[in-house]
Amino acid sequence: MEFEEFAAARLPGLLRCAYMLCGDRELARDITQEVLTRALVKWRRISGLAHPEAYVRTMVTNEFLSLRRRKAVATVALTYEALDGPAAPTAEDPGHQVGLRADLWQRLGALPRKQRAVVVLRYYEGLTDNEIADALGCRPSTVRGYAARALATLRVSMTEESGPAPDRAARIPVATLTAQDGGAR
Repeated sequence: MEFEEFAAARLPGLLRCAYMLCGDRELARDITQEVLTRALVKWRRISGLAHPEAYVRTMVTNEFLSLRRRKAVATVALTYEALDGPAAPTAEDPGHQVGLRADLWQRLGALPRKQRAVVVLRYYEGLTDNEIADALGCRPSTVRGYAARALATLRVSMTEESGPAPDRAARIPVATLTAQDGGAR
């Protein structure tokens, strides 16, 4: 597969992944552009891999993580926004889900960057712990730890505002993050 074909086919997915990580449409475009520029230079080697898309998605994740380290980036609360473009979701959100999703986006934005990356890669991209570990350059047990801490933080923040502690069966509907693209894969 030529680079141009790859970029045309995978650009919408890479943009959505970058947007889910950073919460800013323009920053997501910058991250994706930077990654595709570097991927073009290395395309001969990348195209020989068994899963070039996974490699490039890892590049997007690493660019997000390193960008946050390199620059003092002003952090803004994540808000739910409909994605534009031809691959944008077409299903309407139920009215009762909009408020919950916006609240969850703000809580997701408050997580540390690696925990947020694990949540996005697991629940939005549908990757396994081993795939996330490869993308982040850590062990699968570290991924599970980040995910557990992120979900615990989200649960605590949700129960603090809602009053009394919910029973064990009540869980944060993380799948609502992916409802905009038709559900988790």
